[in-house]
Amino acid sequence: MQDLLILGIESSCDETAAAVVRGGREVLSSAVISQIAQHRPYGGVVPEIASRGHVEAFPAVVSEAMANAGAGWGDLDAIAVTYGPGLVSSLLVGLSGARALGQAVGKPVWGVNHMEGHLAGMFLDPATPPPEELCPAVVLLVSGGHSYVVEMRAAGDYRLLGQTIDDAAGECLDKGANLLGLGYPGGPAIERAAAGGDPAYVRFPRGMEHSKARTTEDGLDLAYCFSFSGLKTSLLQRLRTHPDDLPAHLADLAASYQEAVMESLAKRADRALKATGARTLACVGGVAKNHVLRAKLEAIARRRRAVLRLAPLAYCTDNAAMIAAAAGLRARAGLPNPPALEADPSLPLVEEPVQ
Repeated sequence: MQDLLILGIESSCDETAAAVVRGGREVLSSAVISQIAQHRPYGGVVPEIASRGHVEAFPAVVSEAMANAGAGWGDLDAIAVTYGPGLVSSLLVGLSGARALGQAVGKPVWGVNHMEGHLAGMFLDPATPPPEELCPAVVLLVSGGHSYVVEMRAAGDYRLLGQTIDDAAGECLDKGANLLGLGYPGGPAIERAAAGGDPAYVRFPRGMEHSKARTTEDGLDLAYCFSFSGLKTSLLQRLRTHPDDLPAHLADLAASYQEAVMESLAKRADRALKATGARTLACVGGVAKNHVLRAKLEAIARRRRAVLRLAPLAYCTDNAAMIAAAAGLRARAGLPNPPALEADPSLPLVEEPVQ
């Protein structure tokens, strides 16, 4: 089971992607068709537009991935497809296409949790040791729709320590960019606008920054949880009470807002690293591309004498290589991959404990 050749398919939001990965680590091809241009006029993803885009792009992106990998359908061991979480109308396109392909070519079709895919993304860096050597690790998983602090004990073995109680970090950046008139997607736009700005110009709130350790009924620790809803409200109030800040202090506002988001993320990761005693700190997801966050995590790793592992930039945002990698890593570890049966838009990374 070490070298399974898997075709990965991803369509959870607004990227249509396919990739061929061997053994959960070696990327033979990765093709992504983005819909950013279609959604930019609306300042966010429109589900109806996204699902139509997936239908149109699916045949081309799968053909490109197979051709670039130099693989025939008979060479595949399995097809892996995201079945949640995500937009249900988008998930259904990928699931339907993957199941049709599996039936046509006689290959099993496995369902992959999108969040587990992001965790697997860091192992697509050839310099990253395999899970059995890297773990246990504290992983900061931050994307447009999710913000988690995860203890990864092995491939397929995760403990959710904390998460956002409202907006995800990427969503917060999108909303902040919209308020500042920077466009969509917000994360890269704010990062560009913040260049040369003063991150101390305004001290925006860091939600729950003084939370003490207290385990909630669903098993989360408030010391590792985030809250970003107050941050965007604070930016809105700042713009209302200081109308002269734009455009004169756009860079300073963007830098201050970015600092609040990234400091919140880094502080929770630091707390978790200290509490768990893990020797590895990792960061995955679209927000992991942010240079300010990467610098903060590098400083934490040095101070804690931990190894820092970051997902390669090409595999931070949604892609299918990470989906194939997740399935491949589970197979290498002797774990089952569930059949891709139904879309689950609210699929959790870890099942909540029964009360």
